Amino acid sequence: MKSILTHKNIWMTALAGAMSITSCTKDFDSMNVSPNSPTAIGPQYLLPTGIETSVDRYWGHRDRFERINIDAAELYVQHLTRNIYSNEGDDYTVSPALLANNWKGFFNDGLLNFQRIINQTNSESSSPNANYEGVALVMRTWVFSLLTDMYGSIPYTDAIKGTATEAIYTPKYDSMETIYAGLLNDLKMANEKLSVSGPAIAGDILYAGDILKWKKFANSLRLRLANRQAAKKPAESKAIFAEILGDATKFPIFTSNADNAALKCTTVLPSNNEWNQILIQGGRTDWNISKTLADKMNALGDTRITVYANPNKDGLYQGHANGLPDAIATGYLATSSTIGKAFTDAAAPEVIMTYADLNFILAEAAIDGDIAGDAKKYFETGITASFAQYGLTPPADYVTKAGPVSKEKVLEQKWISLFGQGVEAWIEWRRTGFPVFPAPDPRAVLNNGGILPTRFNYPASEYSLNATSVGDGVKLNGGADDMKTKLWWAEK
Repeated sequence: MKSILTHKNIWMTALAGAMSITSCTKDFDSMNVSPNSPTAIGPQYLLPTGIETSVDRYWGHRDRFERINIDAAELYVQHLTRNIYSNEGDDYTVSPALLANNWKGFFNDGLLNFQRIINQTNSESSSPNANYEGVALVMRTWVFSLLTDMYGSIPYTDAIKGTATEAIYTPKYDSMETIYAGLLNDLKMANEKLSVSGPAIAGDILYAGDILKWKKFANSLRLRLANRQAAKKPAESKAIFAEILGDATKFPIFTSNADNAALKCTTVLPSNNEWNQILIQGGRTDWNISKTLADKMNALGDTRITVYANPNKDGLYQGHANGLPDAIATGYLATSSTIGKAFTDAAAPEVIMTYADLNFILAEAAIDGDIAGDAKKYFETGITASFAQYGLTPPADYVTKAGPVSKEKVLEQKWISLFGQGVEAWIEWRRTGFPVFPAPDPRAVLNNGGILPTRFNYPASEYSLNATSVGDGVKLNGGADDMKTKLWWAEK
């Protein structure tokens, strides 16, 4: 379950410890240290805090100007659309606060906590625990991958060293190619460190201490990143595919939906699902299903739409176009479907990676010639797994309607399966150009020159606090610091 430890709880504990050591003692030249008043926060507390804050932020975040998923990515990929406040993502406007808050949040709330775990539990620490270290490496890699895939070049090798012995306050920016090499290496190292016969860990709100599942996640995530860079680093990616797929014992990967990396939310606040907090607890009604998604799923006879969306007053699953001005968009309140209960329940899971996702990765790799597997088999397994996530089976004619297996069809099915994971779907669209979205509605009013954003620009704080390094980062990206510059792995 999601941790109910909040930052307030943690810092109140730390404050109590700090206050206790300043109390009166018999000898003012000495200090009593109570074992019941810890002055350091252990990995069993850092881990749930790091996981929950990172996954919550990725999935949506409950605060305005921090909702990177439903106020940006889910709108860009046309899973969702807005019926009001189209200037909060649907028309490609991005608030400077959203950019700054998510940059800061992923670094400070996620990466910093995972790095602290690594520092506290590595082999050179006073309390070594390879399983804690391996889990933290996996999560640190995932968060770094999000940041580089959203912004491009970022601080990596110099990052999160502000409290190191030799502190770095103006970290250099690394190229995406350099970052990917580091991430892939870290995931391999995480798999080596993680051992089912190793020491136990506590505070694991993702897999409840199941180290085999962490190994599967590490290797499946490594395949994701290898596939993402394959067009730019084909030899390296093929070698990674061959290594992992050639030894299932040493490199286990997802084999069913039971292995999915997903944060299990609860009905107890604040551990409820982020969309539940926004839409149900907060009573917001700003979002509907996009016409693009509804039209595609209806054409395929895709019964997952009954899970993704609620029927309108006529019992139909419909959406409206993205980017419509508020005066027009509000007219669809009565006819456009709202988001389904499976995604707005308090206990709805917040998904990071699935068995379906892995099979679509392998199908694409087979089509591209990076592995020797059967692309059609992986494609159909991915479809079946995605339906099964929601207790459904594909209609008998679904695979036929989906069309012959091809890279475009694989990415189209992947896009459908990634409903709720807007950031991941946005990354894949920017990398491949698939699915091909319909032309914008003629009534839509779009910023960014009408170009669907290709990245986020850097927050203003970087220009005031780390100007030289961010300038180097812009150069590494090979274009202006805007939302039109394509990132390193872009194939089109």
